[in-house]
Amino acid sequence: MSKHTDWDALKAAALAVRLRAWAPYSKFKVGAAIAAAGHIFVGCNVENVSYPVGICAERSAISAMVAAGVTQPDAIVVAAGPLVTPCGMCRQALVEFSPNLPVLLVSADTAEQQETSLEALLPGAFQF
Repeated sequence: MSKHTDWDALKAAALAVRLRAWAPYSKFKVGAAIAAAGHIFVGCNVENVSYPVGICAERSAISAMVAAGVTQPDAIVVAAGPLVTPCGMCRQALVEFSPNLPVLLVSADTAEQQETSLEALLPGAFQF
């Protein structure tokens, strides 16, 4: 994991934004926090009655980062009730910006956490 990343602040941001997720259908709240350019960009899942219209927390955080003019993430924390990894779509979206991104998975239910990397989560990612 990156020594220059404030993992405690990133974890706190992911856990806090998770509470603001809009998940009336699944009740499954997820928060993500990306460290990039000295800032923390957060996102949460936002469901919609038409499921494809919703957005995952990780892609929501990517959107916030890009909207701020930043395209080089240093690390990401993903927080959910149980320990979960980003879905395949989010993994591919993250690869666009950093194929070797350090990833910390955090459980809000048990405080368990797991360190990994995007490369480990998505070997053989599609790249053009």
